[in-house]
Amino acid sequence: MSFLTLDLNLLRVFDAVMTEQNLTRAADALAMTQPAVSNAIKRLRESLGDELLIRTAYGVKPTPRAEALWPTVRRSLADLETAVAPDHFDVSKAKTTFRMAMADATAAFWLPPLIRSIERDAPGLNVRMMPLPSREPRPMLVRGDIDLAIGFFPGVVAQLSSEPGSPIRHERMYSGRYVCVMRHDHPLANQELTLDNYCSANHLLVSMSGRAHGLVDEALTQLGRERRIVITVNQFFTGGCVVANSDLITVLPRHLIGSTGIAQSLVTKELPFRLPAVDLDMLWHERDARSSAHRWLRKTLETINGGTLRGVGKPTT
Repeated sequence: MSFLTLDLNLLRVFDAVMTEQNLTRAADALAMTQPAVSNAIKRLRESLGDELLIRTAYGVKPTPRAEALWPTVRRSLADLETAVAPDHFDVSKAKTTFRMAMADATAAFWLPPLIRSIERDAPGLNVRMMPLPSREPRPMLVRGDIDLAIGFFPGVVAQLSSEPGSPIRHERMYSGRYVCVMRHDHPLANQELTLDNYCSANHLLVSMSGRAHGLVDEALTQLGRERRIVITVNQFFTGGCVVANSDLITVLPRHLIGSTGIAQSLVTKELPFRLPAVDLDMLWHERDARSSAHRWLRKTLETINGGTLRGVGKPTT
């Protein structure tokens, strides 16, 4: 394959299919017919000598060659867009898809106002929420699986702050604190929460990875104490539901309690020991830093952050 003979339009189609993981949705995003998209992918396969995309029951699955190629294609297309039309981005006419990763409760805060902004100002934009399996979103950003992540990434952000050459950019969105949560008629609901009765209770842990050890356990270890974790769940909403209907207690960021949907059924208490602040950060890859659409997304999320979280804690400045 000679690069001189490669039809670069095929790369736009490839990027759309990789983004959507579905030929029909990619065709809609490109304002093309599905047969035309299929034909373009076929020509690109022949040019590169790789299957690139394998059909599945739910869409298409990229081959390792496609996954390795996509970040470079995406970055190059974004650079070309910036060079060709740096001052002519019209969000009302833009057609693109954003893939974001957040925990369920974090998404519950940001998505409703984001969708209202899209419906009002950018009807051609789409959002795809991707699973956030851990507090380490950098591989997903580097591979181009997602465009942006928002969450509590303490080790990651600390590392990024000491690595100025990293391709991952970050911005602090909010800084809050943890509280203990239990149901209204829990045995501890009407008494002081001490270290002794806290450690004697049965606990639920919200853990994205399923690992039954978290910040609370690290803090207790330093005090020479431990707790019994009866169950781990990977969603804040699920955690709230279980705690509201059992004698388990849990620890949640104060600003996320409302996202459980059952805040009125829960009692919050100050913890009898210190935990570090829960900092929510927005992370993205530098290849998207100059994209007008991506800048619009980040600016919109910043605006939402200033309004949505007001009243549940002190936003950082």
